[in-house]
Formats: sequence, structure tokens, C-alpha cells
Amino acid sequence: MKILRTVIVAAALGLSASPALAALDKGAEAPRFTAQGAMAGKPIRVDLATSLKKGPVVLYFFPAAFTSGCNLEAQAFAEAMDDFRKAGATVIGMTGGNTNQLREFSAKHCAGQFPVATASKDVIERYDVSLGLGADKAGWSDRTTYVIDRDGKVAFSYSNLKPQEHVARSLAAVRSLARK
Repeated sequence: MKILRTVIVAAALGLSASPALAALDKGAEAPRFTAQGAMAGKPIRVDLATSLKKGPVVLYFFPAAFTSGCNLEAQAFAEAMDDFRKAGATVIGMTGGNTNQLREFSAKHCAGQFPVATASKDVIERYDVSLGLGADKAGWSDRTTYVIDRDGKVAFSYSNLKPQEHVARSLAAVRSLARK
């Protein structure tokens, strides 16, 4: 019985370490949304359609504000903002977890460099980024990054709970759009 339990735990850990597949394929229409959020500690309204008028949008979903991986990911995006701006892209972070802390999170971990917004249940469903955990984390989003071209189509998607590669992969995707 102990061996079976060990095999099941190992299999579960292996599955959780592998990247999940983002539901929106390349070329799919990105669902439009308007959401309440924060930037540099101040409340703002985030509108995807308005952001797309400026150029491509990097829309990254993260599980919850003030969790270790999400803090690291936000700091990495903040540090890369000059590169995203040079490439003509806007970055928007979204979460369904700990949304009551977004103002502080936007100032501390996003360093006021980009907005973070509350991902409603509808947005999480339409982007198919539900983390799917138990009741204590109901409504939390998966760690998925989309690059949306200014025409509103998904140009790139990447899902992986490990935060390390989201910035580099999305920046490469934005730069490839500029070369077209």
C-alpha cells in the first residue's frame, strides 16, 4: 500500500510540474473585458479594448497577490517593463485571488510599472484559466500568459505554474510581432 501511495504522489507531482495548455489557441479572438484594478497603489479601471489601441497586450494571469511565485513574477515583469515598452506592448496582470490586496501589490511587487486587475469568474472562464483548487481557493486563476495582437487575436499563449519563463517567452512573442 505504501508503494502505491508513493507512486500516486509522484505521478501527481509530475503532472503539476508540467505546463498546462492554455485554452485560447493562436489566432483565437481574445475575450474583451473591463475590470477594476490598481496601478502604483491607486485604483484604476482596466479595459482591454483601450489597451489594444496602443499596441499588443501581454495579459498575464496569476493565482493570487502576495504569494511567493506571484511576487516573483510581478517583480520580473516590472524589471522588464522598459523592454516591453520599447517593443510597443502594454502589460496587464490579472488574478482572482487575494483581490482585496491588489492596491498594495501593485505598488510593492509591480513597482507601479503596470496595472493589475481583478479577474472576474466570467473572465477566468472565458480565458479558461481556473486553477481549479478546493473551496479555499475558489476563483483563483492559473498562471497563464497571453500575448494579444492589436487586432484582438491571441498571438501567443503559455501556461505553467512556475513563474520563471513567462516574462522571457512573452517578450520574445511581442518582439516577433514587431518583425512582421
